[in-house]
Amino acid sequence: MPGSVLYSELFSDSKRLEGGRGRVSALVCMAEEAKWYVVHTYSGYENKVKANIEKIVENRKMQDYILDIVVPMEEQIEIKDGKKKATLKKVFPGYVLVKMVMTDESWYIVRNTRGVTGFVGPGSKPVPLSDDEIRMMGVEQVETVVDYEVGDSVRVIEGPLESFIGTVEEISHDKKKVRVMVSMFGRETPVELDFTQIVKL
Repeated sequence: MPGSVLYSELFSDSKRLEGGRGRVSALVCMAEEAKWYVVHTYSGYENKVKANIEKIVENRKMQDYILDIVVPMEEQIEIKDGKKKATLKKVFPGYVLVKMVMTDESWYIVRNTRGVTGFVGPGSKPVPLSDDEIRMMGVEQVETVVDYEVGDSVRVIEGPLESFIGTVEEISHDKKKVRVMVSMFGRETPVELDFTQIVKL
């Protein structure tokens, strides 16, 4: 991922970091401003466009502005002669997703990359994807923010254990699950629940 170059540069030299805190702060802000945009390509050019943009980003040292380029793929299971074969298939043929800070220079670089026909948006004006769109495309996991943390007392509001009171033991953002210690039959029992199944007391 191109963005990893940025962070390795920032933290590899403590003296340089100490003397350039203003730049570090600015780069962190830019990384936070980076959004996903959809780029239209000629059919069959998706991987070439990805490689071309990555090469240009490296040559021009634009890792601060263009952080990631993705060709969305999904695994497809094909069964032939009783045998399963897994292949990768493009989810959106003719499209490439680019995570970038939109500036005149970064726009120019992506727009004029060989194989690109334009950004997706009204009147070819680039429009970033929303968190919901990113989540549906499976491009980037959008972290779910919960209002409770490990050690908090919570109440189960749905499911077989509805109305039970427990204590949060572990929160897994990857699985969107929370482990709660619930008192059942005089014993503390760990149960795994969805984020939406509990509320903080």
